[in-house]
Amino acid sequence: MLECYRKAGRIAGEARDFGASLVEPGVRALEVVRRIEDYIQEHGADIAFPATLSVNDVAAHYTPKHDDTLAFRKGELVKVDVGAHVDGYIGDTAVTVEVGGTTKYTMLREAVEDALDIAIGLMQPRAPLNLIGGAVEQTIESFGFKPISNLTGHSLKQYVLHSGLSVPNVRDMTSDRVKEGDVVAVEPFATTGVGKVEGKKPGNIYRMGRIKSTKYRNVVEYIQVEYRTLPFAERWLHPYVRHLGFTLHSLTRNGIIQPYSILYEISKGMVAQKEHTIIITKEGCEVTTDTEGRYG
Repeated sequence: MLECYRKAGRIAGEARDFGASLVEPGVRALEVVRRIEDYIQEHGADIAFPATLSVNDVAAHYTPKHDDTLAFRKGELVKVDVGAHVDGYIGDTAVTVEVGGTTKYTMLREAVEDALDIAIGLMQPRAPLNLIGGAVEQTIESFGFKPISNLTGHSLKQYVLHSGLSVPNVRDMTSDRVKEGDVVAVEPFATTGVGKVEGKKPGNIYRMGRIKSTKYRNVVEYIQVEYRTLPFAERWLHPYVRHLGFTLHSLTRNGIIQPYSILYEISKGMVAQKEHTIIITKEGCEVTTDTEGRYG
């Protein structure tokens, strides 16, 4: 199991770095996510969730549709969020880049990098998650920004992306603690805005909901076999499903699949994110998605 987590984390980290290198002015988001996902599969893992490229005030959950024409523009702030799995054991990681090498949001990106470093430094058996959230909050605020209070990190289990524990980005009332053997994704978000997100618009990412009888039985069985309990993208189904938009709408309306909403910062503040997956060990923690040897 641990070796699967390590392999998935390594490949996810490499795919994250590869994807970040592709984000340039004029490049289409659809090309970038396809190349990230191809990289994961070509290097011996499977895709844990659709690669996302959330721009500017979009904090999370944006992945392009099969016919998306979005192209990046110089100066935009892009969150590259990537997941890989090996036999269901997941590596989840993200980084924020400025398109075209601009530096307007350097401090915002440094805020989440420092917050992540501090959170990882505190991770050990019995560590209280509210203390870690408070450290993230204090670090981000020391840069003059706000943490996003209603986005959290999360624990990971086999084929389950969000499996119970939440890792807050502010000091909250949780009494939860991590224990040896836990695997968690730690992901500070910082913003120039007020520090909250909302999701009024369904995105192009889905997960299975209630399994019940439906005239789209073949589609549901395909989703179950291919993606199990993990999220999947509209564009992944496009080659196989006729009348895809209508089918997805019908399955959503009946609760058979559930969409992930695109999450926007409520005051339109710019958002940065950085994320690593870690394993809690007897001595502290191991970072599986670190490609720089930063935590080794």
